[in-house]
Amino acid sequence: GYPLVQNVTVTEGGTANLTCRVEFNDNTSLQWSNPAQQTLFFGDKKALRDNRIELVRATSSELTISISDVTLSDEGMYTCSLFTMPVRTAKAYLTVLGVPEKPEIDGLTKPAMEGDHITLTCITQGSKPAADLRWFRNEKEVKGAKEVNASGKTFTVRSSLQLQVDRNDDGVAYTCRVDHVALTQAPQQATEVLEVHYAPRVEITHSLAVPQEGQYLKLECVSKGNPSPDPVMWTKDGSELPDLDRMIVEGRELTFTSLNKTDNGTYRCEASNHLGTSSAEYVLYVYDPNALGQHGTDHALIGGVVAVVVFVTLCLIIVLGRYLARHKAYPIHTLKMLMNMCL
Repeated sequence: GYPLVQNVTVTEGGTANLTCRVEFNDNTSLQWSNPAQQTLFFGDKKALRDNRIELVRATSSELTISISDVTLSDEGMYTCSLFTMPVRTAKAYLTVLGVPEKPEIDGLTKPAMEGDHITLTCITQGSKPAADLRWFRNEKEVKGAKEVNASGKTFTVRSSLQLQVDRNDDGVAYTCRVDHVALTQAPQQATEVLEVHYAPRVEITHSLAVPQEGQYLKLECVSKGNPSPDPVMWTKDGSELPDLDRMIVEGRELTFTSLNKTDNGTYRCEASNHLGTSSAEYVLYVYDPNALGQHGTDHALIGGVVAVVVFVTLCLIIVLGRYLARHKAYPIHTLKMLMNMCL
């Protein structure tokens, strides 16, 4: 019979086993030779001096050899020969996979400024076939521009990502992941975390919707910026805050322990970092609780009166309309709906 072989794929650094079998053999020797046509083994006799090549099994019907620490240069067509007359051969192709190196990310400026255009480039070398590179922004995949270059038998793969950074990119992790047939375990990846500096933005939050005399009021100056703008500056009507026991400034908070009409005015807080300054204003008007209650009653009364006046006016219009309709001075169907409302 003819010798039977199979193609083999191995990752560089691994071990390749080449097996040649023949079904019916009358003690004829089997031989393995490499892509350069050098004999490796003739039966159980080693023919090439290479410590990486060893005999696994030699019988009249099988010759299996192993090549350890496989390199890319071991790739190619291996031949098994059965020395009958004429000689019968079978060819097995050994494919060696190049393992991609751990990727590296370049192009990150630390820190970046809000509005900057930056290009992140991820590079991995040594893959065969060429690896695939994928980008993730906080675990969500984003598309990069890929470029593949052959360097010897392996490939260098680059992928670049163009960004215009803003404050929402501060603290975002960009990951470049290598996908490759030789990476059977976890994929190789590199991660960089962006740091973005931006000017502050300020707003004032308050604890009362309708501030009244005697109440406790807390104003907080919420300022977001990187680097963090600290401390903040409070002013009243464009001047320093009055020196009162009832008014307490603690960091970003301005507290009134007991409101008073003299507290009326425009309060402003300002925050700065090296990129800029931002401010916000809060107009405080302190109500008299007694007047507020009285006003409430007045408003309800006025509202009721207005409603009655509107209703009476409508009814008058309808009565007038009816009169006109009787004298055929107005189309009747227009009035039917209004009459139903009123009567």
